[in-house]
Amino acid sequence: MSIRTFQSLLIANRGEIAMRVLRTARRMGLRVVAVYSDADAGAMHVRAADDAVRIGGALPRESYLNIAAIIAAAKVGGAQAVHPGYGFLAENADFAQAVIDAGLIWVGPPPQAMRAMGDKAAAKRLMIAAGVPCVPGYDGEAQDAATLREQAEAIGFPLMIKATAGGGGRGMRLVESLADFDASLARAQSEAQAAFGVPTVLLERAVIEPRHVEIQVFADAHGNVVHLGERDCSVQRRHQKIIEEAPSPAVDAGLRRRMGAMAVAAARAIDYRGVGTVECLLDQDGAFYFMEMNTRLQVEHPVTEEKIGLDLVQLQLRVADGERFPEDAQDGLMRDFEAPGHAIEVRLCAEDPAHEFLPQSGRLLHWQAASGVRVEHALESGCEVPPYYDSMIAKFIAHGDDRAGACRKLVSALTRTVVLGVRTNQAFLIACLRHPEFAEGRATTGFIARHQADLLGAAPPLSDELASLAAYAVRAIASGHDPRQVRLPLAWAVPLHVEVDGVEVSASVQALGGAAYQVRTSAGSARLELVQSQPDLLVIGDGTRRTLHCAQADGLLYVSLAGRQSVIRDRSLAPAQAAGGMAQQQIRAPMAGRIVSLAATVGAQVRKGAPLLALEAMKMEHPSLAPMAATVKAVHVQVGAQVTAGMLLLELEPAA
Repeated sequence: MSIRTFQSLLIANRGEIAMRVLRTARRMGLRVVAVYSDADAGAMHVRAADDAVRIGGALPRESYLNIAAIIAAAKVGGAQAVHPGYGFLAENADFAQAVIDAGLIWVGPPPQAMRAMGDKAAAKRLMIAAGVPCVPGYDGEAQDAATLREQAEAIGFPLMIKATAGGGGRGMRLVESLADFDASLARAQSEAQAAFGVPTVLLERAVIEPRHVEIQVFADAHGNVVHLGERDCSVQRRHQKIIEEAPSPAVDAGLRRRMGAMAVAAARAIDYRGVGTVECLLDQDGAFYFMEMNTRLQVEHPVTEEKIGLDLVQLQLRVADGERFPEDAQDGLMRDFEAPGHAIEVRLCAEDPAHEFLPQSGRLLHWQAASGVRVEHALESGCEVPPYYDSMIAKFIAHGDDRAGACRKLVSALTRTVVLGVRTNQAFLIACLRHPEFAEGRATTGFIARHQADLLGAAPPLSDELASLAAYAVRAIASGHDPRQVRLPLAWAVPLHVEVDGVEVSASVQALGGAAYQVRTSAGSARLELVQSQPDLLVIGDGTRRTLHCAQADGLLYVSLAGRQSVIRDRSLAPAQAAGGMAQQQIRAPMAGRIVSLAATVGAQVRKGAPLLALEAMKMEHPSLAPMAATVKAVHVQVGAQVTAGMLLLELEPAA
C-alpha cells in the first residue's frame, strides 16, 4: 500500500515507539526522519532513520515536549508529515494544530477531537450528553481543596482522584478514607502539574475490583467508524498496565457488541478520525462505564494487531492519506476478531518490583531477546536506559491458538530472554502469567495488590551454591585461570564471602579435579561441574544443566537464570566494615531525577515515615520517607535540582 500525498515522515518520539512506527513507514516506502534529545544521541531509533535532527536537552520539556523544536526539525529534515507515536505530545491538541499550521500532514485525529477528550472532566460531560454510561463523581471547575474535600465526602469512599489532563496513571490516586484525602490530593495535583502542566483533577466513585476493558476504534475522514474488539488491561501496578490481552476473558459476544456500539458512539460524538481507544471499567455484574478516550495509538496496540491481522500504524497513515474504508467493514472485523486465537502482551519495565516498582536507569550490560514471539524494543547490549523517560523498555507479544497457548509462549520467551545490568520486572511478569488467578482468566485491577507478596516470592532466587561458584569462577577467569581445567584436586577449600541481592553468604569452594567443585554454604553443600565459563557459565549438578548468563560492571557480577537477575558482590578480599547506622542516617537518591518538593529543613524534628522530599523520575513522583525518628542535620539539595543516582540529599541525626 503506497501513500499518495506525502513521501517523508517525521516521528516525534523515541525508543521502541519510534522503531515501531519506523518499520511500517519503511514498508510503505516512506523516508523517515527521527528526532532526538541529548540523552538519545546514539540511540537505535536515531541510527535507524534516514535522517535525524537534534531537538534539545535530555529533559522531556527541553526536547520531546518542545513543540517549536519538533516543527523546526520537520522542516530541517524535509518531512511532509508528522506521526506523534504514543506518549509525549501524542494527545496534545496544540501540537497537532502547530503541525497543521506549519503546512504538514498530521497523522492523528483532528485537534478539536483531541481537545474534546483531552480534558477528562469535559469529556465525561460530553459522554453523558451522548448517552454513554459514566462513573458518578465530581468534574466541576471549582478546584480549591475545601470544595474537593466536600465533594469527596458526598461521593463517599473509596474514590479515585484523577488528573483531568492525565494518562498513564500519573496524577491518579485511590483514596480509601477521608483522613487520606488531603495528602493524596496534594500529591495528585503536584504530579499532574509536573506531567501535564495542569493541576486540575476530577473525583470518581471507585468501582471495586473492576476489569479494565478498552475498545479499539477506527474512523476514516469520510464518516465511517468501526470498532476492532476489546483488550483486557486489568493487570496493573500504580494504575499503569503491565499485561494486556485480546479477547477479554470477561467479555462475551453480546457484551462486546454493546461496548463496541458505545465506543463507536463516543467517536462519532467528537467527529473522530484515525485510531483511538475508549477505556472502560467493567464491574462484577457486567455493567460498564466510560473512563476516558485515548486519542492516539496505544502502547498495547500490538495485541489487537496480532488478534485481527491488521497493522494499525498503516491504518493511521492511510487515513492521513485520505483513504476511504468500506462502510460494511464492521461485520468482517468481528468475524476476524472472534475467530479462534488469543493474543497477550507484557510490558518489560526498568523497575524494581521488590521496592514498590521503583524505576531504574543505567547501562544495559547484556540484552538478548528470545525468539518465538513478537518483541518491540530499541535495546542493545551496552545501551543506556536514561532516567528522564518512561520506564517501559520493551514489549513481548504472543499469539496462540488459545489463551493458555499464548501464556505458555510468553512465559517461555521471558524465561529465555537475558537482561543484565538494569533491574526489570522480568521475573515478576513470569510470576503473574503463571499465577492460577491470571491463568484462569479471573484477574481484576486488584490482582497485583492482592497477590503482590506471592508474586514477588514466586521466582526462586539464585542458590547460595550457584552464586558462590559463579563468583569463584569469574574471579578465576579475571586472574587468567580456566576454572574448567583444574589438573589436580585441592586438599583445601577456598573461603568466599559474597553478597547476593543484598544478603551476605559465607561459602567455601573446593576443586575436585577436572571441572568439578564442592561448594559448601550454611544452606547446604553441592557437587557442581563447570562446563563452560565464557561468556556464560554452564553448570551441571545432580543431572541438571543450568546456564548462568553473566556480565560484570563496577565491581558487581550480574547473573541471569531463567529470567531472574541476581546481583553478586564478592567481598572475600574486602576489609571488614564496622557496623553502624550510617546508611540510615543518609538519604541518597535512588535514581537520577529532579527534586520536586522538599519538606525537610535543617534542625527540624521528623517522625518515622514522615515525608522528607519527592523525586520526579521516569514520569512519576517518588516520595522519600524518614526511616526513623530524627533531627534533620543537613540538606544538600533544593527544589528543582537535578540529582544523580546515589547522590547525598539529606543527613539525619537519630532521635535519642
